[in-house]
Amino acid sequence: MKIFLHDNSGHPFQVQLSRSLAARGFDVIHSSFAEFQTPKGNLQKQADDPDTLRIHEFRLNEPFAKSSLVKRWTQERRLGGKLAQFIIAERPDVVIASNTPLDALAPMQKAAKKVGAQFIFWVQDIYSEAIGRILQRKSRLLGAVAGGWYRRLEAGLLNRSDAIVVISADFVGHLGTMGVDTTNTHVIENWAPLDEMVPTTRVNDWSEKLPDDGTCRYVYAGTLGKKHNPELLVGLARQENSHLYVFSEGEGADYLKAKLDGEPGLNMTVAPWVPFETLPKVLSSADVLVCIVEEEASIFCVPSKVLTYLCVGRPLLLAVPASNLASRIVGDTGAGLVAPPNDMTAFLDNARTLAGDEAARQRMGENGRRYALETFEISRITDRFQEIITQP
Repeated sequence: MKIFLHDNSGHPFQVQLSRSLAARGFDVIHSSFAEFQTPKGNLQKQADDPDTLRIHEFRLNEPFAKSSLVKRWTQERRLGGKLAQFIIAERPDVVIASNTPLDALAPMQKAAKKVGAQFIFWVQDIYSEAIGRILQRKSRLLGAVAGGWYRRLEAGLLNRSDAIVVISADFVGHLGTMGVDTTNTHVIENWAPLDEMVPTTRVNDWSEKLPDDGTCRYVYAGTLGKKHNPELLVGLARQENSHLYVFSEGEGADYLKAKLDGEPGLNMTVAPWVPFETLPKVLSSADVLVCIVEEEASIFCVPSKVLTYLCVGRPLLLAVPASNLASRIVGDTGAGLVAPPNDMTAFLDNARTLAGDEAARQRMGENGRRYALETFEISRITDRFQEIITQP
């Protein structure tokens, strides 16, 4: 059986799934979109990878215009055309789409149907909700019209899928309100690759060059986009006896750099994303790991950086809605402290609490690592996907 798994972002855990499926004898093609600006997983063929795995990158050979509505729309349609052509040429038995924008996913699904492939929609975000909410910031009319259009498009794509995988049970009810038939919907929560996110000591061959002056070291690693409020990070960087390291690129990172230029006293360093193989050392160098998500984003996303953080055994400081799955995981496991994203005071109080209690940090980090070890075992996760892929 040939499987084509396209994860547009190129994230770490999707390619781990492809490797695991290929190790079981499936003929797997794993692809991503090269120009999408986000931290990438291990997307190079490794010496110990099975021969049944191929890794492919789609390219437009120009920067992806993430913030330009018209340019982005045309690029995503071009990407969709490339995906469709690839599917028709390769004729897979199963197509799995993850993190794929709707304008690219539509021709991809059409091509899958043309070659008789089973189509599995792996829902990482409810795109139409995100589009409507973000565009409403520019124009209420534009947000309503575009949101309605994409809501109908997304519901149609979901209803024409042979199976749906969602990353949180919270998504199922919402899909129902969109008119989606959820009969063949499966909840498989996201994870992080334990074999690659191995914790190290706080002082390691990456962190030894950082100043170690007794301050609390906060680390934020990942995207900073429309669903993140960078002012929370600015507030954290204003705290005494602390230093915030932000590893990110794009609009949010540029905003923080501008803040640094205007306020040189901020205890903050902004640097580009680090290579995936270096990330465990970067995260392990932290006293506290930080994640933020806006209130309005809670319904359509679960921040995967939280799952990556849990692997390395460091406490988490979150400004995330209580209704979000990531918030519930951290709260239920005792892996960190969570504040509402619109409550700067509570967020900073939690930061000071963590900074002042080394024993609590140690305990929370151990709790998070234990959860990851119990939950992220790739063999069990692959079993779930294999059941869906091979169902009659």
